[in-house]
Amino acid sequence: FLPQVDSANAGRVLASDAAVFLKKSGLTDLVLGKIWDLADTDGKGILNKQEFFVALRLVACAQNGLDVSLNSLNLPVPPPRFTDTSSPLLLSGAASSDLPWAVKLEDKAKYDAIFDSLNPVNGLLSGDKVKPVLLNSKLPVDILGRVWELSDIDRDGMLDRDEFAVAMFLVYCALEKEPVPMSLPAALVPPSKRKPLSVPGAMPLIPSSTSTKESHQSLPPVGILAAKTPLTQ
Repeated sequence: FLPQVDSANAGRVLASDAAVFLKKSGLTDLVLGKIWDLADTDGKGILNKQEFFVALRLVACAQNGLDVSLNSLNLPVPPPRFTDTSSPLLLSGAASSDLPWAVKLEDKAKYDAIFDSLNPVNGLLSGDKVKPVLLNSKLPVDILGRVWELSDIDRDGMLDRDEFAVAMFLVYCALEKEPVPMSLPAALVPPSKRKPLSVPGAMPLIPSSTSTKESHQSLPPVGILAAKTPLTQ
């Protein structure tokens, strides 16, 4: 992998070059940022050969559902997978069209009822409309940020009906104390999304700022766990 990002053969990789390359892993910007912080030990924005190998190893860990931490470096994992931007995006392996969707029909009906109650426009919900529902789950903001990044599959800053179902599925998993994956498993990719995707930069919905935490306290209850959500003006 090194020659692809070290074209000058200087034995080091700049942050800008590494970012373009690492995005081909299919991992979210949130995860890639964490990987970079762990690999760039002196914070200079440049990786030497050893640090670059650490970054690749952490990418492999994230793609295989392991924690992105230095403790995971010694665990046995397959080599990291990278795709060309011109080829179909690999989401934890090939999202084949015949793979059954992890979201069950009865759960989908429940999530659709919540979706419809939030007044979608042209079949889409903006981040502003989804954000209170996510925050009302009382999950940590960093987890909710990852839920948003994983569910906004086409990276348009909006959720359609299927993407919203993915977000709700991940929220319910987190509420059951199941870890939210670092990259979207193939079984969770909605059948409608199982085609080649181009992935521009992700739009972060929930910055971890104090203003977000303050608004968290003043949000009206949205009833995320109810089958239908009452609308409050």
